[in-house]
Amino acid sequence: MTLEEKGPIVPPPVLIKFPQQVSKEIQSWEDIISATHWEIGDSTSANGADFYLGKAELGHIHLTGEVHIPTGKPLADLLIKAKFAQKFPYGNDWIIHPINTKEDVLHALWLFKLNYNRIKGEPFEKLSAAINSYQK
Repeated sequence: MTLEEKGPIVPPPVLIKFPQQVSKEIQSWEDIISATHWEIGDSTSANGADFYLGKAELGHIHLTGEVHIPTGKPLADLLIKAKFAQKFPYGNDWIIHPINTKEDVLHALWLFKLNYNRIKGEPFEKLSAAINSYQK
């Protein structure tokens, strides 16, 4: 779904402590568009922060601090197998990860950066190598 299809494009809400740290950092990345993530079917109820790289969704952070990232199935499979992310319950090409601690902030940023690099065209082999060498 495109950003425009989700609802009005307005700045993202301020999130709770650790998720806000992730949101603020992602907003500083080159070419990132950030906006409010709306409740599905209700573009008047904010449910987090959306991040786009051009027309591609980088991912979003819900008000609860849960991250949803559309990595594509091959990358999602690797991340889940390595226990670096959890399976998204509504599709096998997204991952989820909670942000509850300071350590979760660093890990969530790593997940978002991995997807950022994927969208920017980094080869799958290089992304896979980054997963294999990552120390959580």
